[in-house]
Amino acid sequence: MVEALRMAEEAAQTAQAQRIVAVKLRVGRLSGVVPEAMEFAWDAVRRGTMAESAVLEIESVPAVCWCAHCRCEFESPDFFNECPKCRHGGGELRRGRELEIVNVEVE
Repeated sequence: MVEALRMAEEAAQTAQAQRIVAVKLRVGRLSGVVPEAMEFAWDAVRRGTMAESAVLEIESVPAVCWCAHCRCEFESPDFFNECPKCRHGGGELRRGRELEIVNVEVE
């Protein structure tokens, strides 16, 4: 979260803003990140910064795989990617590992 805060502050300074109002993150279900832990960390790292009163928004991204065998895209709850249509294993993970800043709202 320290790095996300640093990047948000850099964006705010570039925009010559006085404070950060909100930071929106996109977090993939298989990124290894626990959203509740991020929210807890956000509360700690933003104190005394230009994001002190900023809201943290977290958009959850489901894990989506692609089956080259039947050309089907499907959601997967984990890294074991069996296609629900043809039962072929080893689908390619296309989404779900994201961890990125989507938007920084400033004023």
